[in-house]
Amino acid sequence: MKVEMVIPEYVQKVGRILTKEGYEAYIVGGALRDIVLGKTPHDYDLATNALPDEMLNMFPKAVSTGAKFGTVIALIQDKHGETHEVEVTTFRSESDYVDGRWPSNVSFVEDIDKDLGRRDFTFNAMALDLSQLKLDGREESFQVEIYDPYGGIEDIKKKVIRAVGTPLERFKEDGLRAFKACRMAAQLDFDIEEETFQAIKESIPVAEQVSMERIRDEFMKMLLNSPKPSVGIELMRKSGLINLFIPELLEGVGVEQKLFHAHDVYTHSLKTCDVAHDSIKLAALLHDIAKPRTDMGDGHFYGHDKMGADMAEEIMKRMKFPQSEINRVKILIENHMFYYPHVQEDMTDEERENIEKHQWTDSAVRRFIQRVGEENIDDLFKLRLADAQANPATAFKPEEITILQRRISEVRKQDMALKVTDLKVSGEDLMNIGIEKGPEMGVILNELLDMVIEDPSLNRKDVLLKKAADLKKS
Repeated sequence: MKVEMVIPEYVQKVGRILTKEGYEAYIVGGALRDIVLGKTPHDYDLATNALPDEMLNMFPKAVSTGAKFGTVIALIQDKHGETHEVEVTTFRSESDYVDGRWPSNVSFVEDIDKDLGRRDFTFNAMALDLSQLKLDGREESFQVEIYDPYGGIEDIKKKVIRAVGTPLERFKEDGLRAFKACRMAAQLDFDIEEETFQAIKESIPVAEQVSMERIRDEFMKMLLNSPKPSVGIELMRKSGLINLFIPELLEGVGVEQKLFHAHDVYTHSLKTCDVAHDSIKLAALLHDIAKPRTDMGDGHFYGHDKMGADMAEEIMKRMKFPQSEINRVKILIENHMFYYPHVQEDMTDEERENIEKHQWTDSAVRRFIQRVGEENIDDLFKLRLADAQANPATAFKPEEITILQRRISEVRKQDMALKVTDLKVSGEDLMNIGIEKGPEMGVILNELLDMVIEDPSLNRKDVLLKKAADLKKS
Protein backbone atom coordinates (compact mmCIF):
# COMPACT_ATOMS: atom_id res chain seq x y z
CA MET A 1 0.00 0.00 0.00
CA LYS A 2 1.20 3.51 -0.81
CA VAL A 3 0.79 6.31 1.71
CA GLU A 4 1.74 9.95 1.96
CA MET A 5 4.20 10.78 4.71
CA VAL A 6 6.68 13.43 5.79
CA ILE A 7 9.96 12.06 7.15
CA PRO A 8 11.69 14.38 9.62
CA GLU A 9 15.08 15.66 8.53
CA TYR A 10 16.91 14.01 11.45
CA VAL A 11 15.40 10.58 10.57
CA GLN A 12 16.46 11.05 6.95
CA LYS A 13 19.96 11.83 8.20
CA VAL A 14 20.20 8.46 9.98
CA GLY A 15 18.92 6.70 6.86
CA ARG A 16 21.44 8.52 4.64
CA ILE A 17 24.36 7.57 6.88
CA LEU A 18 23.36 3.88 6.89
CA THR A 19 22.64 3.59 3.16
CA LYS A 20 25.78 5.58 2.21
CA GLU A 21 27.85 2.94 4.03
CA GLY A 22 26.08 0.18 2.06
CA TYR A 23 23.61 -0.96 4.72
CA GLU A 24 19.85 -1.36 4.58
CA ALA A 25 17.68 1.05 6.57
CA TYR A 26 13.98 0.64 7.31
CA ILE A 27 11.54 2.65 9.38
CA VAL A 28 9.66 0.07 11.47
CA GLY A 29 7.21 -0.25 14.33
CA GLY A 30 4.77 2.23 15.81
CA ALA A 31 5.71 5.14 13.54
CA LEU A 32 4.32 3.35 10.48
CA ARG A 33 1.23 2.24 12.39
CA ASP A 34 0.58 5.86 13.36
CA ILE A 35 1.06 7.07 9.79
CA VAL A 36 -1.46 4.54 8.45
CA LEU A 37 -3.84 5.67 11.20
CA GLY A 38 -3.39 9.27 10.05
CA LYS A 39 -1.47 10.32 13.17
CA THR A 40 1.87 12.08 13.50
CA PRO A 41 4.46 9.75 15.09
CA HIS A 42 6.14 10.86 18.32
CA ASP A 43 9.31 8.91 17.58
CA TYR A 44 10.87 6.78 14.87
CA ASP A 45 12.61 3.40 15.13
CA LEU A 46 14.87 2.06 12.40
CA ALA A 47 15.99 -1.48 11.59
CA THR A 48 19.18 -2.30 9.68
CA ASN A 49 21.55 -5.13 8.76
CA ALA A 50 24.45 -3.14 10.25
CA LEU A 51 25.85 -4.70 13.42
CA PRO A 52 25.98 -2.67 16.68
CA ASP A 53 29.76 -2.13 16.51
CA GLU A 54 29.41 -0.91 12.92
CA MET A 55 26.65 1.50 13.97
CA LEU A 56 28.79 2.89 16.79
CA ASN A 57 31.47 3.71 14.24
CA MET A 58 28.91 5.48 12.04
CA PHE A 59 27.27 7.35 14.92
CA PRO A 60 30.02 8.57 17.28
CA LYS A 61 27.38 10.27 19.44
CA ALA A 62 25.34 7.23 20.34
CA VAL A 63 24.08 5.40 23.40
CA SER A 64 24.96 1.69 23.30
CA THR A 65 23.36 0.28 26.47
CA GLY A 66 21.18 -2.07 24.41
CA ALA A 67 23.95 -3.13 22.02
CA LYS A 68 23.94 -6.81 23.09
CA PHE A 69 20.32 -6.94 21.86
CA GLY A 70 21.32 -5.09 18.71
CA THR A 71 20.01 -1.65 19.68
CA VAL A 72 21.92 1.61 19.44
CA ILE A 73 20.37 5.02 20.11
CA ALA A 74 21.77 7.50 17.60
CA LEU A 75 21.86 11.10 18.82
CA ILE A 76 21.25 13.29 15.77
CA GLN A 77 21.12 17.06 15.52
CA ASP A 78 18.59 18.64 13.19
CA LYS A 79 19.19 21.82 11.19
CA HIS A 80 18.15 23.91 14.20
CA GLY A 81 20.74 22.30 16.44
CA GLU A 82 18.20 20.32 18.46
CA THR A 83 19.31 16.77 19.36
CA HIS A 84 16.95 13.86 18.66
CA GLU A 85 17.14 10.21 19.64
CA VAL A 86 16.62 7.58 16.95
CA GLU A 87 16.60 3.94 18.02
CA VAL A 88 18.39 1.77 15.43
CA THR A 89 18.31 -2.01 15.83
CA THR A 90 20.07 -4.76 13.92
CA PHE A 91 17.79 -7.27 12.19
CA ARG A 92 17.46 -10.08 14.71
CA SER A 93 15.66 -13.24 15.70
CA GLU A 94 14.94 -14.24 19.29
CA SER A 95 14.50 -17.53 21.12
CA ASP A 96 14.66 -19.26 24.52
CA TYR A 97 12.66 -16.68 26.46
CA VAL A 98 13.10 -16.59 30.25
CA ASP A 99 10.98 -15.08 33.03
CA GLY A 100 8.14 -14.66 30.57
CA ARG A 101 9.84 -11.65 29.07
CA TRP A 102 13.48 -11.78 27.93
CA PRO A 103 15.06 -13.77 25.07
CA SER A 104 18.18 -15.57 26.30
CA ASN A 105 19.28 -16.10 22.71
CA VAL A 106 19.41 -13.17 20.27
CA SER A 107 20.76 -13.85 16.79
CA PHE A 108 21.52 -11.13 14.27
CA VAL A 109 20.14 -11.91 10.82
CA GLU A 110 20.48 -10.43 7.36
CA ASP A 111 16.81 -10.57 6.45
CA ILE A 112 14.15 -7.94 7.24
CA ASP A 113 11.47 -10.65 6.93
CA LYS A 114 12.93 -12.65 9.82
CA ASP A 115 13.13 -9.48 11.88
CA LEU A 116 9.49 -8.58 11.24
CA GLY A 117 8.45 -12.18 11.98
CA ARG A 118 9.54 -11.87 15.64
CA ARG A 119 7.32 -8.83 16.30
CA ASP A 120 4.10 -8.84 18.31
CA PHE A 121 1.17 -7.58 16.21
CA THR A 122 0.66 -7.31 12.48
CA PHE A 123 0.43 -3.51 12.49
CA ASN A 124 3.82 -3.38 14.24
CA ALA A 125 5.39 -5.71 11.65
CA MET A 126 5.51 -3.28 8.71
CA ALA A 127 8.60 -1.64 7.24
CA LEU A 128 9.51 1.26 4.97
CA ASP A 129 12.70 0.85 2.93
CA LEU A 130 14.49 4.22 3.07
CA SER A 131 16.79 3.23 0.19
CA GLN A 132 13.82 3.61 -2.19
CA LEU A 133 13.58 7.32 -1.36
CA LYS A 134 15.63 10.33 -2.31
CA LEU A 135 16.61 11.55 1.16
CA ASP A 136 17.84 15.09 0.59
CA GLY A 137 16.85 16.47 3.99
CA ARG A 138 13.79 18.36 2.81
CA GLU A 139 10.73 17.65 4.91
CA GLU A 140 8.34 17.23 2.03
CA SER A 141 5.56 14.71 1.57
CA PHE A 142 6.74 11.40 0.13
CA GLN A 143 4.57 8.87 -1.68
CA VAL A 144 5.91 5.64 -0.18
CA GLU A 145 5.23 1.93 -0.46
CA ILE A 146 5.00 0.20 2.93
CA TYR A 147 6.23 -3.38 3.10
CA ASP A 148 3.47 -5.27 4.91
CA PRO A 149 4.03 -9.05 4.85
CA TYR A 150 1.52 -9.85 7.64
CA GLY A 151 -1.43 -7.70 6.56
CA GLY A 152 -1.09 -5.01 9.21
CA ILE A 153 -2.66 -2.33 7.02
CA GLU A 154 -5.73 -4.47 6.40
CA ASP A 155 -6.01 -5.14 10.15
CA ILE A 156 -5.85 -1.40 10.82
CA LYS A 157 -8.70 -0.91 8.33
CA LYS A 158 -10.69 -3.64 10.09
CA LYS A 159 -9.76 -2.14 13.50
CA VAL A 160 -8.46 -5.45 14.85
CA ILE A 161 -5.37 -6.47 16.80
CA ARG A 162 -3.90 -9.70 15.48
CA ALA A 163 -0.69 -11.44 16.52
CA VAL A 164 2.05 -12.10 13.99
CA GLY A 165 2.19 -15.76 12.92
CA THR A 166 0.95 -18.21 15.57
CA PRO A 167 -0.63 -16.13 18.38
CA LEU A 168 0.10 -18.60 21.20
CA GLU A 169 3.79 -18.64 20.29
CA ARG A 170 3.95 -14.83 20.36
CA PHE A 171 2.36 -14.62 23.82
CA LYS A 172 4.45 -17.46 25.23
CA GLU A 173 7.56 -15.59 24.14
CA ASP A 174 6.73 -12.40 26.01
CA GLY A 175 4.10 -12.24 28.75
CA LEU A 176 3.82 -8.47 28.53
CA ARG A 177 2.32 -8.76 25.05
CA ALA A 178 -1.00 -9.92 26.51
CA PHE A 179 -1.29 -6.73 28.58
CA LYS A 180 -0.13 -4.67 25.61
CA ALA A 181 -2.84 -6.14 23.37
CA CYS A 182 -5.55 -5.07 25.83
CA ARG A 183 -3.96 -1.66 26.27
CA MET A 184 -3.75 -1.03 22.52
CA ALA A 185 -7.34 -2.21 22.00
CA ALA A 186 -8.46 0.48 24.47
CA GLN A 187 -6.07 3.09 23.11
CA LEU A 188 -7.01 2.58 19.45
CA ASP A 189 -10.63 1.48 19.98
CA PHE A 190 -9.84 -1.83 18.21
CA ASP A 191 -11.10 -5.36 18.79
CA ILE A 192 -8.76 -8.25 19.50
CA GLU A 193 -9.00 -10.95 16.82
CA GLU A 194 -10.57 -14.15 18.19
CA GLU A 195 -7.57 -16.51 17.90
CA THR A 196 -5.30 -13.84 19.34
CA PHE A 197 -7.62 -13.30 22.31
CA GLN A 198 -7.88 -17.05 22.93
CA ALA A 199 -4.07 -17.20 22.98
CA ILE A 200 -4.01 -14.51 25.69
CA LYS A 201 -6.28 -16.70 27.86
CA GLU A 202 -4.06 -19.74 27.28
CA SER A 203 -0.83 -17.90 28.05
CA ILE A 204 -1.79 -16.55 31.50
CA PRO A 205 1.01 -18.56 33.23
CA VAL A 206 3.54 -16.66 31.10
CA ALA A 207 1.90 -13.29 31.78
CA GLU A 208 2.07 -14.14 35.48
CA GLN A 209 5.87 -14.16 35.29
CA VAL A 210 6.10 -10.52 34.16
CA SER A 211 7.39 -8.15 36.83
CA MET A 212 4.72 -6.14 38.62
CA GLU A 213 6.51 -2.91 37.66
CA ARG A 214 6.10 -3.69 33.95
CA ILE A 215 2.44 -4.65 34.41
CA ARG A 216 1.87 -1.41 36.36
CA ASP A 217 3.47 0.70 33.61
CA GLU A 218 1.41 -0.97 30.86
CA PHE A 219 -1.78 -0.62 32.90
CA MET A 220 -1.17 3.07 33.61
CA LYS A 221 -0.42 3.73 29.93
CA MET A 222 -3.83 2.28 29.22
CA LEU A 223 -5.57 4.39 31.87
CA LEU A 224 -3.90 7.62 30.75
CA ASN A 225 -3.86 7.21 26.96
CA SER A 226 -7.21 5.59 26.16
CA PRO A 227 -10.49 7.37 25.42
CA LYS A 228 -12.19 4.56 27.37
CA PRO A 229 -9.88 2.58 29.67
CA SER A 230 -12.90 0.38 30.49
CA VAL A 231 -12.47 -1.32 27.09
CA GLY A 232 -9.03 -2.62 28.10
CA ILE A 233 -10.05 -3.43 31.68
CA GLU A 234 -12.97 -5.52 30.41
CA LEU A 235 -10.63 -7.41 28.06
CA MET A 236 -8.29 -8.04 31.00
CA ARG A 237 -11.25 -9.31 33.03
CA LYS A 238 -12.50 -11.63 30.30
CA SER A 239 -9.02 -12.98 29.60
CA GLY A 240 -8.09 -13.48 33.25
CA LEU A 241 -5.24 -10.93 33.28
CA ILE A 242 -6.90 -8.68 35.88
CA ASN A 243 -6.64 -11.52 38.42
CA LEU A 244 -2.87 -11.16 38.33
CA PHE A 245 -2.77 -7.65 39.81
CA ILE A 246 -6.21 -6.30 40.89
CA PRO A 247 -8.42 -9.31 41.65
CA GLU A 248 -10.32 -7.14 44.16
CA LEU A 249 -11.92 -5.26 41.27
CA LEU A 250 -13.87 -8.39 40.33
CA GLU A 251 -15.59 -8.49 43.72
CA GLY A 252 -17.82 -5.66 42.47
CA VAL A 253 -19.23 -7.62 39.52
CA GLY A 254 -22.97 -8.03 40.10
CA VAL A 255 -22.98 -6.15 43.42
CA GLU A 256 -26.07 -3.94 43.15
CA GLN A 257 -26.21 -0.40 44.52
CA LYS A 258 -29.88 -0.02 45.24
CA LEU A 259 -29.91 3.62 46.34
CA PHE A 260 -29.05 6.44 43.94
CA HIS A 261 -27.10 4.18 41.55
CA ALA A 262 -27.84 2.82 38.09
CA HIS A 263 -25.07 0.19 37.80
CA ASP A 264 -23.35 -2.52 39.80
CA VAL A 265 -20.16 -1.58 41.67
CA TYR A 266 -17.81 -2.91 38.97
CA THR A 267 -19.54 -1.15 36.07
CA HIS A 268 -19.79 2.12 38.00
CA SER A 269 -16.06 1.97 38.83
CA LEU A 270 -15.18 1.54 35.15
CA LYS A 271 -17.50 4.32 34.04
CA THR A 272 -16.04 6.66 36.68
CA CYS A 273 -12.54 5.86 35.45
CA ASP A 274 -13.59 6.57 31.85
CA VAL A 275 -14.83 10.09 32.61
CA ALA A 276 -12.17 10.98 35.20
CA HIS A 277 -9.37 13.48 34.67
CA ASP A 278 -5.94 11.89 34.11
CA SER A 279 -4.70 13.00 37.53
CA ILE A 280 -7.32 10.83 39.27
CA LYS A 281 -7.78 7.87 36.88
CA LEU A 282 -6.54 5.24 39.34
CA ALA A 283 -8.35 6.77 42.32
CA ALA A 284 -11.53 6.81 40.21
CA LEU A 285 -11.16 3.13 39.35
CA LEU A 286 -10.58 2.17 43.00
CA HIS A 287 -12.82 4.67 44.80
CA ASP A 288 -15.55 2.07 45.54
CA ILE A 289 -13.24 -0.96 45.78
CA ALA A 290 -14.45 -1.77 49.32
CA LYS A 291 -18.18 -1.62 48.61
CA PRO A 292 -18.57 -5.40 48.12
CA ARG A 293 -16.97 -5.97 51.55
CA THR A 294 -19.19 -3.38 53.26
CA ASP A 295 -22.46 -4.24 51.50
CA MET A 296 -25.35 -4.09 53.97
CA GLY A 297 -27.75 -5.51 51.35
CA ASP A 298 -30.01 -2.46 51.44
CA GLY A 299 -28.01 -0.05 49.29
CA HIS A 300 -25.76 1.12 52.13
CA PHE A 301 -21.99 0.57 52.26
CA TYR A 302 -20.97 2.05 55.58
CA GLY A 303 -17.24 2.74 55.90
CA HIS A 304 -16.39 1.79 52.32
CA ASP A 305 -14.38 4.99 51.96
CA LYS A 306 -12.06 4.19 54.88
CA MET A 307 -11.74 0.50 54.03
CA GLY A 308 -11.33 1.41 50.35
CA ALA A 309 -8.34 3.61 51.16
CA ASP A 310 -6.67 0.68 52.93
CA MET A 311 -7.46 -1.72 50.08
CA ALA A 312 -6.11 0.78 47.53
CA GLU A 313 -2.90 0.98 49.54
CA GLU A 314 -2.55 -2.80 49.48
CA ILE A 315 -3.20 -2.93 45.72
CA MET A 316 -0.78 -0.10 44.93
CA LYS A 317 1.96 -1.59 47.11
CA ARG A 318 1.50 -4.87 45.25
CA MET A 319 1.89 -2.96 41.98
CA LYS A 320 5.04 -1.20 43.26
CA PHE A 321 3.74 2.37 43.10
CA PRO A 322 5.87 5.00 44.87
CA GLN A 323 4.73 5.74 48.42
CA SER A 324 3.94 9.37 47.61
CA GLU A 325 1.41 8.30 44.97
CA ILE A 326 -0.06 5.67 47.29
CA ASN A 327 -0.58 8.34 49.96
CA ARG A 328 -2.25 10.70 47.49
CA VAL A 329 -4.70 8.10 46.18
CA LYS A 330 -5.50 6.97 49.74
CA ILE A 331 -6.42 10.53 50.73
CA LEU A 332 -8.70 10.93 47.71
CA ILE A 333 -10.53 7.64 48.30
CA GLU A 334 -10.83 8.14 52.06
CA ASN A 335 -12.41 11.57 51.59
CA HIS A 336 -14.47 11.09 48.42
CA MET A 337 -17.75 10.83 50.34
CA PHE A 338 -17.53 14.34 51.83
CA TYR A 339 -20.81 16.24 51.98
CA TYR A 340 -21.03 20.01 52.16
CA PRO A 341 -24.50 21.04 53.42
CA HIS A 342 -25.85 23.91 51.37
CA VAL A 343 -29.23 25.52 50.86
CA GLN A 344 -30.98 24.78 47.58
CA GLU A 345 -33.83 26.71 45.96
CA ASP A 346 -36.30 23.81 45.92
CA MET A 347 -35.94 23.03 49.65
CA THR A 348 -38.79 23.23 52.12
CA ASP A 349 -38.49 25.54 55.11
CA GLU A 350 -37.83 22.56 57.35
CA GLU A 351 -35.05 21.25 55.08
CA ARG A 352 -33.56 24.72 54.82
CA GLU A 353 -33.56 25.10 58.62
CA ASN A 354 -31.89 21.71 59.06
CA ILE A 355 -29.15 22.59 56.53
CA GLU A 356 -28.48 25.91 58.23
CA LYS A 357 -28.01 24.10 61.55
CA HIS A 358 -25.33 21.85 60.02
CA GLN A 359 -23.46 24.34 57.85
CA TRP A 360 -19.66 24.23 58.16
CA THR A 361 -17.94 26.77 60.37
CA ASP A 362 -14.65 28.32 59.25
CA SER A 363 -12.84 25.89 61.55
CA ALA A 364 -14.64 22.96 59.87
CA VAL A 365 -13.43 24.22 56.49
CA ARG A 366 -9.89 24.50 57.88
CA ARG A 367 -10.08 20.95 59.21
CA PHE A 368 -11.27 19.76 55.81
CA ILE A 369 -8.31 21.49 54.14
CA GLN A 370 -5.93 20.03 56.73
CA ARG A 371 -7.34 16.51 56.38
CA VAL A 372 -7.26 16.47 52.58
CA GLY A 373 -4.16 18.61 52.04
CA GLU A 374 -4.27 21.84 50.05
CA GLU A 375 -2.42 20.14 47.20
CA ASN A 376 -5.12 17.42 46.92
CA ILE A 377 -8.33 19.45 47.13
CA ASP A 378 -8.69 20.07 43.39
CA ASP A 379 -8.20 16.37 42.63
CA LEU A 380 -10.74 15.42 45.31
CA PHE A 381 -13.31 17.68 43.65
CA LYS A 382 -12.49 16.11 40.27
CA LEU A 383 -13.07 12.67 41.77
CA ARG A 384 -16.40 13.68 43.28
CA LEU A 385 -17.55 15.14 39.94
CA ALA A 386 -16.43 12.06 37.98
CA ASP A 387 -18.23 9.81 40.48
CA ALA A 388 -21.44 11.77 39.89
CA GLN A 389 -21.00 12.06 36.12
CA ALA A 390 -20.67 8.27 35.83
CA ASN A 391 -23.95 7.72 37.63
CA PRO A 392 -27.16 8.94 35.95
CA ALA A 393 -29.17 8.21 39.13
CA THR A 394 -27.02 10.33 41.45
CA ALA A 395 -28.58 12.75 43.93
CA PHE A 396 -25.38 14.81 43.95
CA LYS A 397 -25.53 18.32 42.50
CA PRO A 398 -22.35 19.95 41.13
CA GLU A 399 -23.14 23.31 42.76
CA GLU A 400 -22.07 21.70 46.05
CA ILE A 401 -18.49 21.78 44.71
CA THR A 402 -18.82 25.34 43.44
CA ILE A 403 -20.12 26.63 46.77
CA LEU A 404 -17.47 24.75 48.76
CA GLN A 405 -14.71 26.00 46.43
CA ARG A 406 -15.87 29.55 47.06
CA ARG A 407 -15.92 28.93 50.80
CA ILE A 408 -12.44 27.39 50.81
CA SER A 409 -11.12 30.34 48.83
CA GLU A 410 -12.50 32.72 51.44
CA VAL A 411 -10.98 30.76 54.33
CA ARG A 412 -7.63 30.45 52.55
CA LYS A 413 -7.35 34.25 52.54
CA GLN A 414 -7.25 34.19 56.33
CA ASP A 415 -4.04 33.74 58.28
CA MET A 416 -4.29 30.08 59.24
CA ALA A 417 -2.09 27.24 60.46
CA LEU A 418 -2.67 23.78 59.04
CA LYS A 419 0.44 21.96 60.28
CA VAL A 420 2.71 22.10 63.30
CA THR A 421 5.39 24.03 61.41
CA ASP A 422 2.84 26.83 60.82
CA LEU A 423 2.65 27.52 64.57
CA LYS A 424 4.31 30.61 65.99
CA VAL A 425 6.19 28.43 68.47
CA SER A 426 8.81 25.77 67.79
CA GLY A 427 10.09 22.75 69.64
CA GLU A 428 13.02 24.83 70.84
CA ASP A 429 10.60 27.38 72.36
CA LEU A 430 8.87 24.58 74.26
CA MET A 431 12.20 23.22 75.49
CA ASN A 432 12.95 26.67 76.91
CA ILE A 433 9.88 26.38 79.19
CA GLY A 434 10.83 22.91 80.37
CA ILE A 435 9.07 20.61 77.93
CA GLU A 436 11.44 17.82 76.97
CA LYS A 437 11.92 16.76 73.39
CA GLY A 438 10.04 13.54 72.74
CA PRO A 439 6.50 12.14 72.67
CA GLU A 440 5.16 14.67 75.18
CA MET A 441 6.34 17.58 73.04
CA GLY A 442 4.68 16.05 69.97
CA VAL A 443 1.37 15.67 71.78
CA ILE A 444 1.48 19.26 73.05
CA LEU A 445 2.35 20.69 69.61
CA ASN A 446 -0.57 18.81 68.04
CA GLU A 447 -2.95 20.03 70.74
CA LEU A 448 -1.77 23.60 70.10
CA LEU A 449 -2.37 23.12 66.39
CA ASP A 450 -5.88 21.84 67.10
CA MET A 451 -6.60 24.99 69.13
CA VAL A 452 -5.26 27.26 66.37
CA ILE A 453 -7.30 25.51 63.67
CA GLU A 454 -10.36 26.18 65.80
CA ASP A 455 -9.35 29.79 66.47
CA PRO A 456 -6.54 31.23 64.30
CA SER A 457 -6.25 34.31 66.60
CA LEU A 458 -4.48 32.06 69.13
CA ASN A 459 -1.49 31.64 66.82
CA ARG A 460 0.72 34.04 68.77
CA LYS A 461 3.93 33.04 70.51
CA ASP A 462 3.01 34.41 73.93
CA VAL A 463 -0.44 32.83 73.87
CA LEU A 464 0.82 29.45 72.67
CA LEU A 465 3.61 29.31 75.25
CA LYS A 466 1.06 29.93 78.00
CA LYS A 467 -1.23 27.23 76.56
CA ALA A 468 1.74 24.85 76.33
CA ALA A 469 2.66 25.47 79.96
CA ASP A 470 -0.93 24.76 81.00
CA LEU A 471 -0.95 21.54 79.00
CA LYS A 472 2.33 20.46 80.62
CA LYS A 473 0.85 20.97 84.09
CA SER A 474 -2.25 18.98 83.24
